[in-house]
Amino acid sequence: MNPELDLLQAQTRRHFLRKAGQFSLGAIAMNSLLGTSASGLTAEVNPLAPRKPHYPGKVKRVVYLHMSGGPPHLDIFDHKPELVKHDGEDAPDAFIKGKKFAFTTGVPKLMGTPHTFAQYGKGGTWMSDAIPNFHEIADEMCVVKSMFTEQFNHAPAELLLFTGSARQGRPSMGSWVTYGLGSENENLPGFVVLISSGVQPSGGQGLWGTGFIPSVFQGVQCRSKGDPVLYVSDPPGMDRELRRKTLDALRDLNEEQARELGHPETATRIAQYELAFRMQTSVPDVMDITREPQPVLDAYGAKPGEASFANNCLLARRLLEQGVRFVQLFDWGWDFHGTNANEEIKDGLTRKMTRTDKPVAALIRDLKQSGLLDDTLVVWGGEFGRTPFREGRTAKGMYQGRDHFPDAYSIFLAGGGVKHGISYGETDELGFSVVQDKVHVHDLQATIMHLLGFNHEKLTYRFQGRDYRLTDVHGKIVKGILA
Repeated sequence: MNPELDLLQAQTRRHFLRKAGQFSLGAIAMNSLLGTSASGLTAEVNPLAPRKPHYPGKVKRVVYLHMSGGPPHLDIFDHKPELVKHDGEDAPDAFIKGKKFAFTTGVPKLMGTPHTFAQYGKGGTWMSDAIPNFHEIADEMCVVKSMFTEQFNHAPAELLLFTGSARQGRPSMGSWVTYGLGSENENLPGFVVLISSGVQPSGGQGLWGTGFIPSVFQGVQCRSKGDPVLYVSDPPGMDRELRRKTLDALRDLNEEQARELGHPETATRIAQYELAFRMQTSVPDVMDITREPQPVLDAYGAKPGEASFANNCLLARRLLEQGVRFVQLFDWGWDFHGTNANEEIKDGLTRKMTRTDKPVAALIRDLKQSGLLDDTLVVWGGEFGRTPFREGRTAKGMYQGRDHFPDAYSIFLAGGGVKHGISYGETDELGFSVVQDKVHVHDLQATIMHLLGFNHEKLTYRFQGRDYRLTDVHGKIVKGILA
């Protein structure tokens, strides 16, 4: 499916008919196609109109909670008593020979977790004492302990996770979803991005960009403090009626260009202007968490007026309720090297989880109570994990930290289409490599698309003579986690 290719195939005929005269059959047909409705676009040419997937999906929407920096999975989900037993010993040569690490050289010292693990829920999921609020939702969680990637630096790893390529320029996962499904609410974007901790993720805006597919499918970054969307308000001296007249004039000019050139970005431009106009009233309403009862705010730990991860989790639920397809939350501060008290795997991790596991648990409980969890997929995780040994630069420091580690890490999923209360995959006794049910990031992407109703090999966009897809030329569905 490629609107630009479709337009190019019809271009010769269109130009021929247009030359036959101003009131030719071609002109009449194009005027009919681009005839405007109250919103400025007919359903036939609105790129965000709802569309059906390849087959009925188990989920209709996704909220992806990305802990930017790489959470220390060995201190959260992956219980390794043997690693604790051998704490402080040299890492075995067989595990580190020939491997490169971001900041560690030589022979590092093994490091067991300082946290206490126990089993929770009916499935007996192992979790540490750093995540007490996750203990309460153990029966909703599908913990995947066998993730791996090839990238050991933040930006390439995040790009690979969210775009299928370690380089800039590919469409993001949320863009692929809105490209394939459109939007259920014409007054809100199909794909919304929320950022907390005051820092953009290392991968930059490419993590919610559209690459080479039409830009109407890109993520819209909203803010939990101040104006929800930059420049959505009318400029000084322009009221809503004047803005409407201005947009009508711009629409007429864009439609004239569409008739002349037939470029899909023209339809994108019309759709974006119209969406921005409608968002002026819809976005402030849905982003206003003061409308929530105090018990709900307390459950999330949300405080109106702040820019926090807790507020963003609550906003995610409100956006999902209004038909937003893909909500992507980024939270910075998970790069636990041990360079300071906040990046330390004992008390630093506990403090970080105090601010994050409570709102995540509240979000999942909230979605379940409303029935939305049945057809919503929740994903929590980072771009890679952390090493089973001390980070080289901080090995002699006062804070314990771990280096970047792509070979094995953990994430969890919850919601529609996945098994609940289970752990999937295993790493070796020291946590150096996956020994059972390996899951590559492309496999995770393929599984998410499958749950949404897509054959990941067939949701493609033709660019520069090649059909591209999110999973590139890789990816297999992880059937072992499917309900």
